[in-house]
Formats: sequence, structure tokens, C-alpha cells
Amino acid sequence: MRSLLRRVLAQFAVDRRVLALAFARMADGIGNSFLIIVIPLYVASATVDGRTFGLEEAMIIGIILSLFGFLNSSFQPFTGRLSDRVGKRKPFILIGLGGLAMTNVAYIFAETYLSLVVIRGLQGVSVAFIIPASIALVNELATAQDRGGNMGVYNTFRLVGFGAGPIVAGAVVNLGPYTLPAGPTISGFDAAFSIAAITAVASYLLVTVLISDPDATRANASADLSISIRDQSGSHLLDPIFTLGIASLFMATSIALFATIQPQVNARLDQGSTWFGLQFAAFILAQVLLQTPIGRACDRYGRRPFIVGGMLLLLPTTLVQGFVTTSELMFVARLLQGIAGAMVFAPGLALAGDLAGEGESGSKLAVLTMAFGFGIAIGPLSSGALVGYGFAMPFVFGTALAAIGTLLVYTQIEETLETTQPLPVLSND
Repeated sequence: MRSLLRRVLAQFAVDRRVLALAFARMADGIGNSFLIIVIPLYVASATVDGRTFGLEEAMIIGIILSLFGFLNSSFQPFTGRLSDRVGKRKPFILIGLGGLAMTNVAYIFAETYLSLVVIRGLQGVSVAFIIPASIALVNELATAQDRGGNMGVYNTFRLVGFGAGPIVAGAVVNLGPYTLPAGPTISGFDAAFSIAAITAVASYLLVTVLISDPDATRANASADLSISIRDQSGSHLLDPIFTLGIASLFMATSIALFATIQPQVNARLDQGSTWFGLQFAAFILAQVLLQTPIGRACDRYGRRPFIVGGMLLLLPTTLVQGFVTTSELMFVARLLQGIAGAMVFAPGLALAGDLAGEGESGSKLAVLTMAFGFGIAIGPLSSGALVGYGFAMPFVFGTALAAIGTLLVYTQIEETLETTQPLPVLSND
């Protein structure tokens, strides 16, 4: 038992700054994912009114939620490039977390649809400061021998936070109002927004106290931060990081198709919202369980086999979701799709980190995070538009995109690890 515990703990044996950053992202992930559940409920409540500009309530909710993703993804190349130019990561992370904390508090005072749109948009910009700088910092604290493991640990904790938030968000709203020890009463919505703000502040404090930029980051601040589309070496048509970005876009789009067609899924499978929640969570569960071990494994066996294998697995696991007829099979399909995503994400970031030159981590890795964010935003819009042509159509579309991504990865990306690395041997003491 003791030996097993040591092996589990060894999975998270990374630079303490990476672990601190992972915990910080877990905390802000809880607060941010809270809002995915709370904002639609808040918009539908009697608390919010004002001009709707002729839009239906459902469309307003969609705009508010999608705006975050589009602004977040759009600004990431700029913030990543700027952090490379100044040679610092920590200030960018703190700016983003500070923005998140203030905007979460602002929700308490927002009473119009337009104010919610503005606040959520500002949150998208705030997170655009956090993501490229965080990924770049993890990359710079790692080496070629442990980069996959570091990326896996970071993503594991981030996803734990993102997955935990929605589980409790609805309960916090429904159990309100709350009477505080000092006497005042706050609504369930205000309590949820306050929790989101507190998690952002907690992340801010963790980063402030426990994280510092490596000395080499400022020394290697880069002036040439262009993103290549064509492969400069001439051995392939496309630049490998650009290729990974396209693959990430297509993968994320395929993954996110499921999110917005809950009524159609439940009607087809004759199931309730509980089953849908389990199926939605199955993908995140697989990610949480496998990101770190797959990241460690790609440090030993190479990045490319996992990326190619994950993209291949994405094909059947996406397509089958359009044709299954039972809740249990849909759960299995989503779980396997999560395994496919885990095989691509950490190894993909590690491979891009291997290719990024000194002082380029922010701008280069932002290509992948930006593409993934756009895919998460495009997927729900695509499924909403295509499901009217038949339940299977969104998943056929996602499979076609995944097939293109698989072909690109297989033909345009080479292995970056020259030798395989032995896994650490733990004593039984």
C-alpha cells in the first residue's frame, strides 16, 4: 500500500512552481466553470432585464457564453507574444486573475443583459492573459525529458477544477438565500458569484507567493515571434506547430459537438438530464485520470505515437455517438473520446514546447491553446446548425474534421525526442 501511494505521488513529482501553478489554475477553474451553470440561470431569473435588441433569451445566453471563448481565443496570440517580448510570465498571469476576480464581483451588481455581455467579454480577455503565460511557464520550467509529465500534471489539476465547478454550482444557487453570521442575507446567485471571486483571489495569492519566472525567461526574450505556416526546413508542406494548431481546432470542435444538443440526445436515448450529465462528465473524467500518466509516457516513448494514436481513436469515438441507441453506449463513447483527447493534448503541448525556441514559448504554444479554444466555441454552434438535418449529422461532420486532422498530423509532424527516456525507478522503502 505504501509503495502504491509513493507511485501515485510520484506522478505529480514536478517543479514546485508547476504544481503551485496547477493548483492555482484548479482554483480559478472552479470559479470560472461555476459561471457556465450560473449565468444561464441568472439570465432566466427575474433579476435581469433591460434591452434585448430583439433577441430571444436563449440567444442572449448563447452570445454571453460564446463571447467568452471567442475573445479568449482571439487575444491569446497577442498576450502570448507580448509575454515573450517582455520576458515575463508571472505579471500576465496576475493581470488575468485580477481581472477575473473583479469581473466576478461585478456580476453581483449586473442587472441588465448588456452588462452581462460586457462582463463576460472582459472575462474572456482576462483569461487570455492567463493561458499562454501559464503554458509558457510550465514549458520553461520543464526539460525535454519531463515536459510531457509537467504538461500532464498542469492539465490534470486544471481539469479537476473545471469539472468540479458545475457539480456544485447549481446546488449553491438553489439552496439560497443564505444568512451570513453578521446578519445580512445574500441570494444564491450572489453566493455563487462570490465563490467565483474568492477562487480567483485564492489563485492570485498562490501565484504571488509561490511562483517566480525562471531567470532564463527574461534573458531569452525574443524579438522574432512570427508564426510560420509553411515548414521552414522544407521537409514538409506545413509548419509542425501550425499543423498541431489545426489538429487541435478540429479535435476540440469534434469534442464540443455534444454540449448544446442535450434535448435531442435525451429524446433519442429516452433518458433524463442525469444520464446526460454523466455522459458529458465522462470525457472530463478520462482526461483527469489519464493526462498525467500519458504525459509521463510520452516523455519515454515519444510524442508522435500518442498524438497520431489519439487522433485515430477520435474518429470512431466521435462517429459512433451519432448512431448509438442506449445511454450506456453513449457514456462509453464519451469516455473513449476522452481517452483520445488525453492522448493528443499533453503530448501535443510537449511536442510544441520541444519545437519552441528560447523566448518563444508564449507565442508558439498560444497557437495550440487558441485553436483549442476556437474549437470549443465552434463545436456547439456547428451541432446546433447541423442537428436539424438528422441526429447523426453533427457527429459525421466532426468525424470528417478529425480525419483531416489525423492526416495532417501523420504526414506533417515528426518525432521531437531523439531518444526514449527511462521512467524513474522508485524504491519500496
